[in-house]
Amino acid sequence: MDDLMLQIARYKQQGFFCSQILVLLGLEALDRENPDLVRAMHGLARGLGSGEVCGALTGGVALLSLYAGCGEPGGQEDPCLGVMLQDFVAWFKETYGVPFGGIRCTEILGDDPQNQVRCGQMVLGAYKKAIALLIENGFDLYGLDK
Repeated sequence: MDDLMLQIARYKQQGFFCSQILVLLGLEALDRENPDLVRAMHGLARGLGSGEVCGALTGGVALLSLYAGCGEPGGQEDPCLGVMLQDFVAWFKETYGVPFGGIRCTEILGDDPQNQVRCGQMVLGAYKKAIALLIENGFDLYGLDK
């Protein structure tokens, strides 16, 4: 198991969910803490709390937005954000939605509790894809400068 997967497992053992873990990994790379943001991400957990859109998808979108979204009055999102989000969602649908029958937690996990093993792998895949998109678009992963 690589270091990144071990960190994902540690966050999971601490009680965090997919969406939160992705943002925690991003904050960790930036050497920052933001408990309010992590708490807000909990609302995306378990498919918006109702088995809907997978938290690995929504968490990946939030991770991209952490780097490229607008964060202050009068500020603007990075021009690359829209394309990165489209690319990420298309990748997620192809990589996980097609084989598992959709992008909802209920479709991905089905009725078998053993399928929850998929969650860690999906978080890992989503993180790696988001990071690749950020690098491709010139973002400094350890700061918010492009």
